[in-house]
Amino acid sequence: MRNFTVITSSYTLTNQLIHTDTITAVATASGTGAIAVIRLSGPEAITITNSVFKGKDLTRQASHTIHFGTLRDGEKIVDEVLVSLFVAPHSYTKENVVEISCHGSDFIVQQIMQLLLKKGARLANAGEFTKRAFLNGQFDLAQAEAVADLIASDSALSHEVAMKQMRGGFSQEIKRLRAELVHFASMIELELDFGEEDVEFADRDQLRTLILNIQQIIRELLKSFELGNVIKNGVPTVIVGKPNAGKSTLLNKLLNEEKAIVSDVPGTTRDFIEDEINIGGVTFRFIDTAGLRETTDKVEAIGVERTMQKLSQSSLIIYLFDITETTPAELQAELEVLNPKKLPFLPVANKIDQASQEKLDSFAGIEGLVQISAAEGAHLEDLKLALVNKVNLGKLNTQQQTIVTNLRHVDSLNKTYEALDDVLNGLALGMSGDLVAADIRRALYSLGQITGEITTDDLLDNIFTKFCIGK
Repeated sequence: MRNFTVITSSYTLTNQLIHTDTITAVATASGTGAIAVIRLSGPEAITITNSVFKGKDLTRQASHTIHFGTLRDGEKIVDEVLVSLFVAPHSYTKENVVEISCHGSDFIVQQIMQLLLKKGARLANAGEFTKRAFLNGQFDLAQAEAVADLIASDSALSHEVAMKQMRGGFSQEIKRLRAELVHFASMIELELDFGEEDVEFADRDQLRTLILNIQQIIRELLKSFELGNVIKNGVPTVIVGKPNAGKSTLLNKLLNEEKAIVSDVPGTTRDFIEDEINIGGVTFRFIDTAGLRETTDKVEAIGVERTMQKLSQSSLIIYLFDITETTPAELQAELEVLNPKKLPFLPVANKIDQASQEKLDSFAGIEGLVQISAAEGAHLEDLKLALVNKVNLGKLNTQQQTIVTNLRHVDSLNKTYEALDDVLNGLALGMSGDLVAADIRRALYSLGQITGEITTDDLLDNIFTKFCIGK
């Protein structure tokens, strides 16, 4: 009888891998600061540090302890430091790990690094600490990628989503789906050993139901990527309107700095200006664009063309207009022309400080209209609240929802879905068990690529080289 083997990772994730070398890197950002942290990981991390440390014998100390002393190059004192010990396997990498907290002088940091290298450590590659943690089974590949997302998070929502993924929320969902498929794959493979006896261990109706359920879950995960991408990278928000509507003034007020040139001369903004701010825990990438109008100026015309391109790439549009020079009918007509894709659209009336009450009241029927004075900074908080409500991220329950934020995961989910479609077609056509099993294995392979149960050196290099040195 054949041995059935589901495709597994080229690495052993359940047993600690033995690295013979010890790596080191500066874990804090470059530049002078109060302190800097230098990290070591590997079998000789504690021994190497102990060889230059004057204080307690680090090789005799317990894990998760901190020790004060001096680092010395011979008799020369380099710095007074705190040394944190993490003895394998109770560390981030599951290896011996040492973190040296020293004074933040670039000169001191370089002196310590040279000392550690001289004693036998080598410089770590980008992301090598986290790569070792993955290879040693500390967490799976999706969780490792979430570490990078957590470091890069710049809003409350991106932090929540990255934290949930790092703690295994998304991974558990994928592993559950994969485990159910493995069961049926093993049953079908078992049938092939009894091919001449015409036995059926895998109930085809149950398999079909399972695949339909898995596909529904995958569709929901894929749908979540649109939201997850916005949470991770920010909401691309384009500010459009006619020349002199006050777009640059509004951008400057939102950013609280003079980012854009403000002038009474129409057409001052010839290209788009972009910057980010955080509003209510959501990152918005605001883009100030050239005023929309017909022009014979070639440079300004290029700016208007780029404005239209940015409109098609945005997730949210602020249409800013001068309320003193616009009628409700004109506004409705302009909105219809500018938003054929029905993107989230926020009409904003500017210069209300210059308009009569009668003029303000005439726009009462415009749905979702926000009235402000960018120059005076009036009602900007109303605008910010409207922006957060428009993208509807504030109501998102990141603790319960599984949200996909990684394009690599999207690609694997799409491939899984396609393979499961082939399984359904095979079942409908009454194909033999070996062909159905082959399509299930394709689905398992794609799901396994997400968590790293199936991986290659090229894939790992592509992922971890994007990490910062020291992580």
